[in-house]
Amino acid sequence: MPNTKSAKKRMRVSARQNAENVSKKSRVKNAIKKFNASIAAKDIALAESLLPETVSIIDRAKSDGVYHKNTAARKIASISRSLSNLKAENN
Repeated sequence: MPNTKSAKKRMRVSARQNAENVSKKSRVKNAIKKFNASIAAKDIALAESLLPETVSIIDRAKSDGVYHKNTAARKIASISRSLSNLKAENN
């Protein structure tokens, strides 16, 4: 337990920031799951409409400092690659 007033405040602030970061990570994971579900269903139209939304959510998390820039880039590349593979499959 914190002993000083400043340590108590840091504990409160840290808990609040942690809750926010967990929420943002969850939002990214849910967006990716929704996108991957459309890929699994082979619904190109839905996947194309979800791609910009998902990329935006990932970029927002990156700019907020939740994800490192390389992690965000890897996630975006992964979902983009899965969409292009699906398109190539159907052509």
